[in-house]
Amino acid sequence: MKRAPRNRTLSLTDADRATLAAHLQPLPGPEAAPAAWLDRVFHHDGPDLLRRLPPGSVDLLLADPPYNLSKHFNGTLFRRRPVEAYGQWLETWLPQARECLKPEASLYVCSDWFGSLSVAPVLARHYRVRNRITWEREKGRSAAANWKNASEDIWFATVGPRYTFQAEAVKTRRRVIAPYRVNGQPKDWTEEKEGAFRLTGASNLWADLTVPFWSMPENTDHPTQKPEKMIARLILASTRPGDVVCDPFLGSGTTAVVCKKLGRHFIGAETEREYALLALKRLAQAAPGDPIQGYRDGAFRERNAP
Repeated sequence: MKRAPRNRTLSLTDADRATLAAHLQPLPGPEAAPAAWLDRVFHHDGPDLLRRLPPGSVDLLLADPPYNLSKHFNGTLFRRRPVEAYGQWLETWLPQARECLKPEASLYVCSDWFGSLSVAPVLARHYRVRNRITWEREKGRSAAANWKNASEDIWFATVGPRYTFQAEAVKTRRRVIAPYRVNGQPKDWTEEKEGAFRLTGASNLWADLTVPFWSMPENTDHPTQKPEKMIARLILASTRPGDVVCDPFLGSGTTAVVCKKLGRHFIGAETEREYALLALKRLAQAAPGDPIQGYRDGAFRERNAP
């Protein structure tokens, strides 16, 4: 299908598929050094990858599993289950992930509101739940008999009492509506050409994200792709340069791409071959230090901000 001229959605050609297939990695053997796992996209089941990773090798787990909804992923159907059944599925891999995590590691698990009914108790049984982030998903259809679903959750947990959290790395540059001065000087804000702005600490309510769409170069045909800006905020908060981030449900590769841009190592697994190849294509086009939409000069921007 021919796309509109301004449509920047990344897609695969037959030539891409033939070339990129050689770069899909087989899982290293049990005797392989930890470095053999790094910066690789594995066409493999994510939960099984977690069971095979070297013990204590991961600093941050970013898990965006299929939500408890009936949805097609490149022809594969994930069916909605009762709350208890979805929780039982989470129990088959979330607790086992603890083995590959370092004692000071963190983890984030994405969910919609219905899936959160299962995610929260499973996390609480095996980890230390620290917070629930809710972010505004501005896309979505209206509902006639219920409130429109316009938000999603990200559950934040840690393995133990000690963990990395870099609050200074995830501040947001916000416009000051009523700038206050002391002796004629700005108090806790700066005067710029576009107006008055202040750096504020990140909260657990995010209303500045844009779900990737057709005119954004990061967009792909993956049905549940997360914004690079969202993943960057999680990685900057909970890792340091050179740390290892594992994404067992890699999708079209957002976590891997953001890790490459921000100087972190990644380990990614994706069961759908088409999405794994998309991840490789995105990685080939990314470079350390490349821009992330909505993040500039060490601070996040509000949606549509200068």
